[in-house]
Amino acid sequence: MSKTLSIGVLAKHTGVNIETIRFYEKQGILPVPSRSSSGRRLYGGEDLKRLSFIHQCRKLGFSLKEVESLINLVDSGDYTCEQVHEITAAHAKEVKQKIKSLTKMESVLDGMVEQCSRGKVPDCPIIDSLYGD
Repeated sequence: MSKTLSIGVLAKHTGVNIETIRFYEKQGILPVPSRSSSGRRLYGGEDLKRLSFIHQCRKLGFSLKEVESLINLVDSGDYTCEQVHEITAAHAKEVKQKIKSLTKMESVLDGMVEQCSRGKVPDCPIIDSLYGD
């Protein structure tokens, strides 16, 4: 596919916001596109594929640094499934830790909500709890 896609079309096909596409270019994880004679960005099939890859990684919670590591492996053409596995396993471990933390947070918030009488007076156990009283 020749480079005929505008940034708007690329955004529409991938579900990635135009400003985010520009951000990825500035970060170097999406190549700076060629330009038309009028200065408009032009993208091709490889750009579409790469942006879809980035978008999928981000939807799974990979950090930009992790996405960059994965892209660098792919770009080198000399990567192993083991290397990709290590990055993904490390990310999965982080996600599990976040879930654990969120579960604790949920429990604390549920406890605070249960203590609240929803009364019409300013005496509120939730506010007291947040102040550490």
